[in-house]
Formats: sequence, C-alpha cells, structure tokens
Amino acid sequence: METSATFTLPRHLYTADQVRELDRIAIETQGIPGVQLMKRAGRVAFEAMLQAFPDLASVSVFCGSGNNAGDGYVVAALAAQRKIDVSVVQVGDALKLGPDAKAAHDYAKAEGVNFVAWNEDITLDADVVVDALLGTGFNTGQIEGKFKAAIEKINSSAKPTLSVDLPSGLCADTGAVNDIAVKASLTVTFIGVKRGLLTGRGPALCGVLQFDNLQVDESLQSLVTAEVSSLNLALSSQALSPREADAHKGDFGHVMVIGGDVGMGGAPLMAVEAAARVGAGLVSVATRPEHVAAILARRPEAMVSGVPSGQALEPLLERPSVLVVGPGMGRSAWSEQMLQQALKTGLPLVLDADALNIISEGRLSTGGKRKNWILTPHPGEAARLLGCSTKEVQADRFAAVEALQKRYGGVVVLKGAGTLVAGSSKGVKLSAAGNPGMASGGMGDVLSGILGGLLAQGLTETEAAEFGVNLHGAAADKVAAEKGAHGMLATDLVPVLHTLMNELIT
Repeated sequence: METSATFTLPRHLYTADQVRELDRIAIETQGIPGVQLMKRAGRVAFEAMLQAFPDLASVSVFCGSGNNAGDGYVVAALAAQRKIDVSVVQVGDALKLGPDAKAAHDYAKAEGVNFVAWNEDITLDADVVVDALLGTGFNTGQIEGKFKAAIEKINSSAKPTLSVDLPSGLCADTGAVNDIAVKASLTVTFIGVKRGLLTGRGPALCGVLQFDNLQVDESLQSLVTAEVSSLNLALSSQALSPREADAHKGDFGHVMVIGGDVGMGGAPLMAVEAAARVGAGLVSVATRPEHVAAILARRPEAMVSGVPSGQALEPLLERPSVLVVGPGMGRSAWSEQMLQQALKTGLPLVLDADALNIISEGRLSTGGKRKNWILTPHPGEAARLLGCSTKEVQADRFAAVEALQKRYGGVVVLKGAGTLVAGSSKGVKLSAAGNPGMASGGMGDVLSGILGGLLAQGLTETEAAEFGVNLHGAAADKVAAEKGAHGMLATDLVPVLHTLMNELIT
C-alpha cells in the first residue's frame, strides 16, 4: 500500500508566506529568475504526471490568474511538445497575470496549446485534469462563482487529477477547507513543504504527495524560521539505547493503566499490552473487579487489581513509576475517584479519553498546569478542553495544540490525520505516519500505552510523545502494507510494535 507521502519529509514545514520568502531569497541569492523557477516547477509536475499516468493521451489544465496558473501553463506547453492533446481552461482573468505567469502563458500559446474560456457547459473528457487554479495565495476565504463551479466540475468528473503545489481550496497554513477544495489523485509541491498538506483535510485531498525543491540551495532554509517540523522515526528512536546484557525488569519502569469502567475492560487491556510491547519492565492494571479475570486470561504478564473505589486504589499507587489514566474510564463517580487519586500522586501521567473529558468538565481540580503529563486528545476532546467547537479546532490544528499546551502545560498530542505534538519548547512537531485504517475503536488506547511504556523507560515527556506518536503510526502503516487498511483493529498493532522496536533499537 502506498502512503500519501512518497518521499522522506524534510525537517522543516512552512506556511505559504514562508515559502514565498524562500522563493524570494532563492531569486535574489542564487540569481534564479522567477520565470525559471516557474518552468522548473512546471517540468517537475509534468514529469510526475507522466510517471503516475503513463498512458494518458489528453490533458485538461485548469488555470487561475496567479503564479500557480503559470506552473499550469508550463505543464500544458510541455504536454503539447510531447504531442499530447492538451487544452487550458482559463478560469481566472488572464489580464491579471503577473510577468512570470504571463511569460508562461505566452510559452504555452507558442507551443500551440488550445485555450478555452471557462463556462459551466464545458465537457471534461480528458484522461487527466491538472488543477492550477488557486495555489498558496488562497487562504481560508469563501470560494465563489466560477472558481467554485470549476472545482465542482473537476471533482464531479472523477478524472485523475494532478494539483500543482496544493489542491485548490486547501489552506496551505492550516490544512483546513472553508467550503470546497479539489480532491487530487497526486499533488506535487515545491520549494518547501507546506504544513497544511499534512494535517487536517490535507492528507485526504492531496492523494499521493511529492516534493521537489527546484534546485534551490537547502542552506537557504536556515534563513527562514519554521515553527513546525516533521517527526522522523529513526531519529526519535535514538532516545532509547540498546539494553545492557545484565539488564533487569526494574531498569525499565512500571506502568499502571487505570481505567475500564463497567463494560469497557478491553481499553485498559490494549493500553497495557502496548506498554509491555514497547519495553516497559512491569505492567499492571487497576480496573473494575469484574474485568480482572478476562484481562488475566488474555495477558498473564499483567498484574491486575480490581478496585471498587478510589480508597482501594490508593495503596496500589506506591508501586508504579508511570500512570496511564483514561482508557475505558467512563464518567461515573468511580471514574472521578480513579482520576483524583492518580492526580494526587505526582507521578508522570498519560491522560486519554474520559480522563480528559472529566478535566474539561471542571469536575476535579488538576492543580493547574503540570510539566510531567502527556495529554492525548482527539479533536472533540481538544474542543472540550479549550471550550470551543470541534470545527474551530480543525480550522487551525496548529493553533489549537499550542493553546492546549499553554493552558495545561506538559506535552499535548492532538490526534488525527497529521498528529501534532506540542511541548514547552518552541515549535510544533508533525507526524505524517498513519493511515485511515486507524479510524477504529481502541487506537487511542494503544497510543496511550505506548507513551506510558516509553516514559517508564526513562524518556522525557517530549521524547516519549515524539517517538511514540510516530511509532504508533508506523505500526499501523506496516499492518496496512501487509493486510490492508480496511478492517484494521487496534490490537493488530500490538505485535507489530514488538517487531518495530527491535528493528529500531539496535
């Protein structure tokens, strides 16, 4: 199975303005004319199109009136040179083209490209459609009139679509879509990877994502400060070292998972299995008494205690070094007692699911910000923690994760497509690992167990979050590659975690 990112992500991920600044610096420092960069971009996009769709005989290129249109004109010109039947559908006002885009327009004209003015009755029967409508100049405003109609025409055609730089209608900075956006089969982006391509709606709309720096010197990237960077699994795994020959279980911590209200005993079981498989020395579960037998039958390595109340839990909290609180916890009086006892310990915490919901409802005092916890909300939980709507969280996931970290301290993991990690240090980290197969119950429980297991082995909250999030996604990608994403279960990841850890920690 091919993932959306078919390349090793560069470390730095940029906003649209930052990429434009890189473009300006390249023009001034390397002496590359703007039209030359445009021609490079068009050629890269054209070659990517030929590779992805080798049997195409006809192409329809939809152009706006900005530099994105200029890239599209170059694609059209190169197609004409190859004797491919090509036409440009001019949606934007050609009289508004800047000098570089105008030069590309004239280049396409000189190559004999057929230009057609946009009208809603256009029949779209080309083998491949090229989207060069809006580019990074579009932010999150409303798309109206002929541009909206053109995007609707492209999407309704069901034709393979190449988006140049980014799908039109997608915000390059946030990954949000205000109204409508092109759903591409392939997106080729240039100069710097725009962070919105990798989170929010970005992964769903980009299709296969490819990147080319257009021969711009990589050293110039240090001149533009990026607030977001990508996570690299191999690099983040270096936080753990191979084990000494005389190692014993006490060296690798004790994770206690607290959760599993009535009928939800599977959630803490999945978390404790994940903690064990990433290498925690000891694992235990504190849960409703009725779940004890089932958990022991499935995972005899776990120490399982039935706790009917917070008072019964209290003496057990002297043993663990890390607590994972929330899997299957529910929101009952029992749930509140479990969380309250955990918060009193001062131990490193991973909080998930209903532990987060109880906190967001203000039912317990958390003692304010904490340095030694990892919060792992999905967008709905994040919205409750911030007192806003899920739509507002998804409109700018970067701002949301930073706001959560500022309010609650520690490290915050905002789950979803393009999971984000924010700690006390400046900047946000993004994981491009993972796939739609992870949209099934229990995935968050597995992640919380991974994080707890890594904390138990001595990683800091930031190290555990950055490594754990990528490890979780990589395990899901491995399952998808072997068995497919559809029907993936959270427990499918657990044995793969064992394999991956031993591949990484050598």
